[in-house]
Amino acid sequence: MATLEKIRSKGVLLIVVIGLALLAFIVGDFLNSSSTFFNQSKEKIAVIGDENISIHEFSAAIDQMTEVYKIETGQTNLNEEVVSQLRASVWENMLMEKILTHEAKKIGLSVSPEELSERLIGKNIHPIILQRGAFMDETGQFSRSLLVQFLNSLDVTPTNNEMKQQIDQAKNYWLFWEKNVKNAILQEKYNKLITSAISANSIDAKMNFEARKITVDAAYVMQPYYSVPDSIFKVSSKELRDLYNKRKELFKQEKSASINYVALEIKPSQEDFQEAEEWINKLEDEFRTTDDVVGLVNTNSDIMYDGRYYSEATVPAMLKDFAFRGKKNDVFGPVFENDTYTMARIMETDILRPDSVKLRHIFLTQENEGKADSIVKALRAGADFATLARKYSAVPQTAANGGEIGWLPDGAQGVDKQILENAFKKPLNEVFVIKDIQGTQIMQVTDRTPLRRKVKLAILQRKVTPSSKTYSQIYNQAKQFAAELDAEKFVSRAQEKGYIVQKAENLNENTEQINNLPQSRQIVRWAFKGGKGDVSDVFDCGNYYVVAMITEKNEKGYMPIEKVSAQLKSEIIRDKKAAQMINNISEQLKKTPDLEALAASLNAEIKMAENVNFTSYQFGLAGFEPYIIGKATIVPLEKVSGPFQGNAGVYVMKTSNKKENTETFNAQQEIIQLNARMLYSLPYLILENLRERTKIEDYRSNFY
Repeated sequence: MATLEKIRSKGVLLIVVIGLALLAFIVGDFLNSSSTFFNQSKEKIAVIGDENISIHEFSAAIDQMTEVYKIETGQTNLNEEVVSQLRASVWENMLMEKILTHEAKKIGLSVSPEELSERLIGKNIHPIILQRGAFMDETGQFSRSLLVQFLNSLDVTPTNNEMKQQIDQAKNYWLFWEKNVKNAILQEKYNKLITSAISANSIDAKMNFEARKITVDAAYVMQPYYSVPDSIFKVSSKELRDLYNKRKELFKQEKSASINYVALEIKPSQEDFQEAEEWINKLEDEFRTTDDVVGLVNTNSDIMYDGRYYSEATVPAMLKDFAFRGKKNDVFGPVFENDTYTMARIMETDILRPDSVKLRHIFLTQENEGKADSIVKALRAGADFATLARKYSAVPQTAANGGEIGWLPDGAQGVDKQILENAFKKPLNEVFVIKDIQGTQIMQVTDRTPLRRKVKLAILQRKVTPSSKTYSQIYNQAKQFAAELDAEKFVSRAQEKGYIVQKAENLNENTEQINNLPQSRQIVRWAFKGGKGDVSDVFDCGNYYVVAMITEKNEKGYMPIEKVSAQLKSEIIRDKKAAQMINNISEQLKKTPDLEALAASLNAEIKMAENVNFTSYQFGLAGFEPYIIGKATIVPLEKVSGPFQGNAGVYVMKTSNKKENTETFNAQQEIIQLNARMLYSLPYLILENLRERTKIEDYRSNFY
């Protein structure tokens, strides 16, 4: 009881303690559980509609497209420009895919597995698949058999890790194009649905017919606006403000920044050229006399010796005469051209070798390589190669085609040198065997291109590049320039030093590259973090050191009137000029309503716009003048009409030679023509409209 009394006496204190403990527990639990929320927020790269896009999803899409690009182009090392383009392409693809999928789902549109299969491997294969180089034969035509072989190869059970990686890469490649085909079909369906709901009617048809029914020739005199000086017209702030409010919707802007920058190119100094010349001169004697040419070249040259065979078509142009007129061990150079020193030595000459061979094989894995001797024996006894390949070869995509690999060019990259040497030296149809850790290949050359004269060259080449000392000197110049700057001095100090100030205007947060400046994404990110007038430290942009200054920062919304005042003022002055010109010309026409007299007084010439009707795009040589074109079709014939305000000046005209189209009005035909014209631009307009109506939050600049 005493204990209970003690607890009761401390009741209020206990409530407070327990309450604090519970609060700590709840807060702690919230912080722990919400750490996932905060992490997700940090990982969010975009919001499209009501869907959050994570950096993981975006990065995976970039990785996939990068692999596809490498397969499609054969490139393995991608430069910064290509990587930036791929990143931008992934964004656009993902944006339109998410928007289109969301819209299609709302109205019940989808692509069934049967539809997709028909467009992937059926009778109506989609152009996206037809255009893939992986499924084209040696003539450049789509091959269904190659497509089937490729798809069969995806189901093969890999026998080693390398084979697994190749199959995974092929699957990834196929899934990319499968997804693209599915999205393309969905877009086709959506576009068809919308365009089917939008059609010209009989009124549109009649108007279109009537618009081109009457055609006239128009003689005209034009007084250009530039013939009157701007300085005689005044524009008030009220006039500017009124026109700004009238045009305001045209002045929407996204968040942007503008900069001035100086780029100091990192190029070799005179000292670097002298050192390179001394280096090549010291090496010349050794290059001429050494027995280890390959070792010398591979230690010193920008071009490694790989034993390739050069034909007259593939040898570097400067070496052509030397290579095919010289003899073994003859030496060319050194020659200095395009900042590069070149020497060459003939390793072999008078070689006869084809440019390509057509090859087939039977691939046996290690567990089956014991069958190789009996298969070779059977082939040499006359057995059918294709039949044995289909029966024994472990590579399904070639086995299904009788072991055919196809044409192999001389010096093909990524091909085992044993295979290349044997394939290009063995007589036609001779069977030969290549063994490696993967297994055993029984091979046969079935065709080859004509023999060509070839040589082997060892080429020692060295491009003169900036030394570390040169890098340091140019960096110090840039650093000194940046240290003594503020916003007011940027241009003047650059001019004093002889530097060229360049501009980059209206950059957006995701601009990948500034003008042609490599690795300049870092400058964009800096510009959006800083304020107007900030001067940067030195940026290392590939072969440039860059110092930049922020000249302008704009938030999303409407451009301020100050930014567009020059444009508005020009429009107001143009209208005032037009009013004055129209008044003066009208007074003169009252006295002498004659086109020739008017032309003489304006020091202008009479020009002719022929075959003008309401659908004409331009008015003779005057260009785009829709208002003047419209007037020309309705003014009385053979009478001086006007003056009228146009885009380039004030026009006075006299029409003649009126022709009326005698064709019979066909409403259905007119509707078909109008719809065809509309279908040309409607799909693009549909997607743009969807994009404008979708909530898009873009945070890519936080990651790239």
